[in-house]
Amino acid sequence: MSFSSKLPLVLFFSSLFIHASLAEVVCEELPKDVCAFSIASSGKRCLLETATTAEGGVEYQCRTSEVVVESMAEYIETDQCVDSCGVERKFVGISSDAFLEPQFTAKLCSPPCYHKCHNIVDLYFNLAAGEGVFLPDLCEKLRTNPRRAMVELVSSGAAPGPVSDASEDMQAALAPAPQ
Repeated sequence: MSFSSKLPLVLFFSSLFIHASLAEVVCEELPKDVCAFSIASSGKRCLLETATTAEGGVEYQCRTSEVVVESMAEYIETDQCVDSCGVERKFVGISSDAFLEPQFTAKLCSPPCYHKCHNIVDLYFNLAAGEGVFLPDLCEKLRTNPRRAMVELVSSGAAPGPVSDASEDMQAALAPAPQ
């Protein structure tokens, strides 16, 4: 097959790449199942909200927040990161209460999440900082002494409430992967 016979095919695929690179991410146009943890072309985070329908039911809507992410734009979080970090696409509002769930904190601090899912880690880093908690320190403490880390988190006032004892789960989730 000569190059001239392949030219239409090459031009077709090139046009697809150009179109994909020119497409903008607009939160209000995203499907609800990819809204949470996405970032619009403007650099603002997308968030999932609920709205009441005329019939009195509840529906989800994707909206643009006022929170700007300095280092990312036009980003839709991968399903792999959503799973690795223990978050859900149907999150409506995000709270520091999540840090009090040992299983969540262990997944957030686990190497597959913490080292590979920068968008989710950035979001929770900022949420933790707003509560006076430095996420890298919390993750390091979870690796070395999970029970003490959770006690310190509760005593910091990051969020009220009891902490369940799941230190073995945390140690397993934070342990380095076997080589």
